[in-house]
Amino acid sequence: MTTSTRLRAHYVLSTHWDREWYQSFQNYRYQLVNLLDRVLAAQEDGRLRGPFQTDGQAIILEDYLEIRPERRDQLARLAQAGKLVIGPWYVLPDEFLVSGEALIRNLRLGRQIARSFGVAPSNAGFVCDLFGHNSQMPQIFAGFGIHGALIWRGLNHLQTRHVRWRGADGTEIAAYRFPSGGYCDYTFKVRHALEHGVQPDAAQVQADLDAYLHDEAEHTEVDPILLFDGGDHEEWDEAVYTAMLAYADQNGDDFELVHTSLDAYLAEVLPQATRIGAVVTGELREPGRDYDDQQWVIPGVLSSRVWIKQANAECQTLLCQWAEPFSAWAHLALDVAAPQGFLDVAWKWLLQNHPHDSICGCSIDVVHEDMKFRFSQTKQIADRLTREATQQLAASVEGDLTDDELRVVVFNPLTHALQETVELTLQIPTHWPHFNEFFGFEPKPAFRIYDAQGHEVAYQRLNQFTNRRKVRIHTIKFPEAYRTHDITVSLPIHLPATGYTTLTVRAERSGRATRHPLTPALVITENAMENELLRVTIEANGTLTLQDKRTGAVYHRLLTYADCADIGDGWYHGVAVNDQVFVSTASSAAVALVRHGPHVATFRVRTTLAVPAVFHFDDRMSRADELVELVIDSLISLRPG
Repeated sequence: MTTSTRLRAHYVLSTHWDREWYQSFQNYRYQLVNLLDRVLAAQEDGRLRGPFQTDGQAIILEDYLEIRPERRDQLARLAQAGKLVIGPWYVLPDEFLVSGEALIRNLRLGRQIARSFGVAPSNAGFVCDLFGHNSQMPQIFAGFGIHGALIWRGLNHLQTRHVRWRGADGTEIAAYRFPSGGYCDYTFKVRHALEHGVQPDAAQVQADLDAYLHDEAEHTEVDPILLFDGGDHEEWDEAVYTAMLAYADQNGDDFELVHTSLDAYLAEVLPQATRIGAVVTGELREPGRDYDDQQWVIPGVLSSRVWIKQANAECQTLLCQWAEPFSAWAHLALDVAAPQGFLDVAWKWLLQNHPHDSICGCSIDVVHEDMKFRFSQTKQIADRLTREATQQLAASVEGDLTDDELRVVVFNPLTHALQETVELTLQIPTHWPHFNEFFGFEPKPAFRIYDAQGHEVAYQRLNQFTNRRKVRIHTIKFPEAYRTHDITVSLPIHLPATGYTTLTVRAERSGRATRHPLTPALVITENAMENELLRVTIEANGTLTLQDKRTGAVYHRLLTYADCADIGDGWYHGVAVNDQVFVSTASSAAVALVRHGPHVATFRVRTTLAVPAVFHFDDRMSRADELVELVIDSLISLRPG
């Protein structure tokens, strides 16, 4: 944009603080403490004229205060004076690898922490380095009163600095799209942050700054200009800052250069949003197409270190579908205390694993070892709260039991009803009667199962482990040891949406056998099973042939494995030129029938795949000729329906 109007240029001082990445959290925190010590000192003595933006995340201040707890009042005073801008996030997450609920909790906690310092949280939707953006971020931001975003990856748009981003539900927000160097662009072109050993003098800084300002003016459709000074783990550069202030004081014809915040910048942009011509819709995951614009969305992180994704999914499910709703149910129905403090702590541990270099699995090993501890804390709390709430609810079910009866309460956390067979492990008292069959080689606890209406339910006995030791915890007594027979059964059950049903397990003292008939069963041959919808056949090499009995369609070679070299890193799959792909097409497989009955059938398929032992990163750049066995165990189950 060319204009004779004097434009305001908003200089924003920040840093992009990956909490853990190519260094460990504690190593990075050592640098963070030094950074904030310098920033606070410069704000106190006036060398810094404007605020410090905490990279859009409040956890920076939490991490700092663990080391400098005596500085909390100082931080609050500076924040209230407008010298620190906090939030809106708790941590800068990845938008695709965490749940929508986790994104909301993240923003909620970040804003809560900002308010704990006596200030309003930032309303700048800062997502500067996330690996693409999901289609509902405009809606999520707007729900928190955030109507402007700052984006980079996932959008090939360099014509102008702004777009109007329309979300999946139609919500539209104004977004600043960082230049080709992303959020580091200013540090590259004005601070020369990639030129090690070079400190530009004041004249060089001012010449580069002048060129930068005019280039930004050429690419903006609104009046204000943004100078974002916040590269990866970069501290405040006092010499460059001083030269910038001198430029601001001496060259005021075209630009009014002010040290402000992202919020102040957006406050000037938003009233002019209708002047932004470009509109983008929904998910932003365009791959980078120009090396000069390094906005790679890095899709390989979706599968890097898969155990992280599995642990995160488990923790999110435990919190959102079990610990929270059932604790709320117990609180409302039984007037037991709500465990909000425990839930808050569990969520905080989980959110600390959601930064985009942590949850993505693209950091050094020690970072991801630390994540195991955080996941463990979340899971321990969520498991305990779930157990407490469900036990309290189960203990409050009406109806008396005899000495020969157990009540089992089965809960459904889903918002729709379930009508299917399920597997349950019953803890049968050791003094209950047993029965024998097949000449009495293995005694079996004898019991029958009845539903909530008193009707007997036929069950399939899957396995049993007798005389298992358990411990019952008391509040005013030492722990009490007891033993049970643990019997796993499968049976049909109806569960209402977000509700429960009860089963009564009753000892069978008549001596009659209680085994469910094995037929009709789902297993039809030594390598095949079928229900009313599907037929599954296990082939000699361990692959599956699946027939859809409704349409007649047949799918062959399912469960075929392929193994190739990967010489990449945590971000990218690296394809080696000198490689061979080894497949299980001609591999050997062992097939075992694990469960056989009318409610569930399970086969174990153990495939043995021969693969190269190592990759040689020498002149060969290929995998070894020596082959080793890779054993892959698969359990394939089929149930009615």
